[in-house]
Amino acid sequence: MDSKRQQKFASLLTKELAEVFRRDLPHLFAGTLPPSITAVRVSPDLGVARIYLSVLLANDPQAQVDLVTEHGKEVRFALAKRVRNQMRVVPELNFFLDDSAAYATRMDKVISDLNIPPAPPENPDDKPARPRLFADEE
Repeated sequence: MDSKRQQKFASLLTKELAEVFRRDLPHLFAGTLPPSITAVRVSPDLGVARIYLSVLLANDPQAQVDLVTEHGKEVRFALAKRVRNQMRVVPELNFFLDDSAAYATRMDKVISDLNIPPAPPENPDDKPARPRLFADEE
């Protein structure tokens, strides 16, 4: 469980990284949408941040995450310019693909493809079973 400090730090990173992708570095994503930041996990010493990116409408989402990773220094520098008055040290940024949306879509498809037979019709003469509370009760 993250401390309040880590949670606040992660929240700030999420907000500012989204702005960096959208405003400061749009040339990295020429012709495509910038990735969405789904989660940020920060180490207890605030020195390392794991950023999970979700890429929508991309042919190869991993390639776009790799592109962000290649330009990690540029992203970190742009982030540092934005948060220089709020953070003492900008953490090392590690980017990962968040495939939870694809997983949820796949699970929805699996569930919708299940062949569940309908329940047998109920007989109106059947009475619901009464639970026996005591052993000597008949």
